[in-house]
Amino acid sequence: MPVHPTAIVDPSACIHDSADIGPYCVIGAEVEVGARTRLMANLYLEGPTTIGEDNVFFPYSTVGVASQDKKYKGERAFTRIGSRNTIREFVTIHRGTQGGGLITEIGDGNLLMAYTHVAHDVKIGSGAVLDNAVTLAGHVTVGDNATISAFSGVHQFCRIGRECFIGGYSVVTQDVMPFSSVVSEREIRVFGANRVGLERRNFSRESIEALQTAFRLLTRAGLNTSQAIERIQAEVEHIPEIEELLAFIASSPRGVIKG
Repeated sequence: MPVHPTAIVDPSACIHDSADIGPYCVIGAEVEVGARTRLMANLYLEGPTTIGEDNVFFPYSTVGVASQDKKYKGERAFTRIGSRNTIREFVTIHRGTQGGGLITEIGDGNLLMAYTHVAHDVKIGSGAVLDNAVTLAGHVTVGDNATISAFSGVHQFCRIGRECFIGGYSVVTQDVMPFSSVVSEREIRVFGANRVGLERRNFSRESIEALQTAFRLLTRAGLNTSQAIERIQAEVEHIPEIEELLAFIASSPRGVIKG
């Protein structure tokens, strides 16, 4: 494997023969780096951390370091990153804690832009895009193909539903419904279905229109959530996306953003 002579690699690290370790990288004990993954330069990795195949890490990121949670007492905790992710400059990814299942997980094919922070016990699915300086607090869950725009912050324990879009500079303090498009000024609001993102991923026109109707009933019909759900159940076609949306709302411990 190509390892730059200035890199420091712990003897217990497991680096695939086809991985590329650039100058001034520091790879600690119990770090695994998969096939064809490239660490460009000046990266710091602590274990136990597992990184899959075909990832690209741009310079100056830290991965698997101890959490900033004051409850963290040095317990053995993990970081797991899948394959085909792009991790840009100055990204910070912290390992898990006892209170969150001891693991921080990132799936496959995600883009984490510069200065993104992934706190302890965060779970990110696959295909998500986190724009510059997005901050995920501890225990946040991000669904597949979600987009979180630049300089947005997500409160601890919030869930970001799949296929949603969060506008820039948003402050997210409640769960974001799947398939929705939201943005906050002083207060975060739902503006309807994430039409552009859903069209790009080949959701049917019928599904998108059904979701638009559901979000209109939830946010602009003057109904409380229970009333809106009753109307959706009675008036909107029961496609899988609608069933998923209603199940997400029903299972939300913090409530969902409506505006």
